[in-house]
Amino acid sequence: MIPALIALGIILVLAFIFIGFYNSLVRLRNQVKNAWSQIDVQLKRRHDLIPNLIETAKGYMKHERETLEGITQARSRAMSSEGIGETAKAEGALSGAMSKFFLVVENYPDLKANENFLALQEELTSTENKIAFSRQGYNDQVLFFNNKIEMFPSNVVANMFNFTQSEFFEIEDQAEKAVPKVSF
Repeated sequence: MIPALIALGIILVLAFIFIGFYNSLVRLRNQVKNAWSQIDVQLKRRHDLIPNLIETAKGYMKHERETLEGITQARSRAMSSEGIGETAKAEGALSGAMSKFFLVVENYPDLKANENFLALQEELTSTENKIAFSRQGYNDQVLFFNNKIEMFPSNVVANMFNFTQSEFFEIEDQAEKAVPKVSF
């Protein structure tokens, strides 16, 4: 009788441990999804601001049609991208197009002084900061989740229930990765 109770106790303890690992993996997977949705919200906000910025700049930048079209095309690709890798690549291209745009804006002092343009530029800068912050939070969640999937003993439960690693949101644009060179 006592060996049967001991065996039952061991089975119950193992079952609770198993359930605990499973529940922690589900919780982490959901945290990764939530972190991605935070990035998605900020990317949508960015995509919504860009047409207003371009429309404000059009009146001043009559000879910069190629630059404005480049932003529009990059925005369209970013909005239609699917999956984390494709989205990261498209957003990197959009960032590059926006950088080129802001370099061209330097040639238009009247545009730089326009209140609407300045307000939109400030809003876009704020959104870019929120994207960077959200991306960091997302990548932290992915790291934690992927570690849990790979580490023993939770990897046994992860393999049993087909938990797969999540993809990091990495910067594809080499211009954004580059460290600016400062010389005096």
